[in-house]
Amino acid sequence: MNVALLGATKGMGRALARLMAGRGDRIFLLGHVPEETERSAGDLEIRGAQRPVKTALCDLLRPETFCNALDRAEEELGGLDAVVVTAGLFGTQEQLEEDPDWAGRVLLANYANTVLFCEEARKRLLAGGGGTLCVFSSVAGDRGRKPVILYGSAKAGLSHYLEGLDHKFRAAGLTTICVKPGFVKTGMTAGLKPPPFAGEPAGVARRVLKAIDRGSPMIYVPWQWRWVMCIIRCLPRFVMRKINF
Repeated sequence: MNVALLGATKGMGRALARLMAGRGDRIFLLGHVPEETERSAGDLEIRGAQRPVKTALCDLLRPETFCNALDRAEEELGGLDAVVVTAGLFGTQEQLEEDPDWAGRVLLANYANTVLFCEEARKRLLAGGGGTLCVFSSVAGDRGRKPVILYGSAKAGLSHYLEGLDHKFRAAGLTTICVKPGFVKTGMTAGLKPPPFAGEPAGVARRVLKAIDRGSPMIYVPWQWRWVMCIIRCLPRFVMRKINF
């Protein structure tokens, strides 16, 4: 496949890019820090990418970078079969409550601007006859919870948007995949206490790659989070007010 990846310099995105490059997919990296993106490109080439991995500037806080980045990816790869978005911003509820400026950037990047980027990707994939749009949301969006009120609200909106895309455009050839990670041991979760079933980036990447190949519209990673969130969604409000999950 010809794949453009946004956010493949760290954690789950980097692990997924390594798997895809290792099996022969042609990769183009998009990122907001050119030095990091170039290092990741070099890493993929060392790990067996079949051709030089090119990069372009793409910043979720700067929508004006979206079109040029995707145009360059299309031109370099000779078309796009898939666009993968793992990029995003994070802050704890306490951090976001205390810093309105950071809260605004997290909300903007994780919902509004991710949707705008996906719209640009959607148009290109459909114009080329179809393809796969795989986007990382979060279990935080499944229900309003005290520890992730602001972050979760953005991810809830993103998950609903991706589901709507799947309903409207699957028949036209666009395969939309919403990935809902639970707790995964990455730089984003450094310093937070992991639950017993916390995931590792490599394991998450393997499951996501299977979902891309199968065209699964939505997956939880690690898989245990499907059942955890099933229970959480069923709890009555008076219980949710008492617990801190």
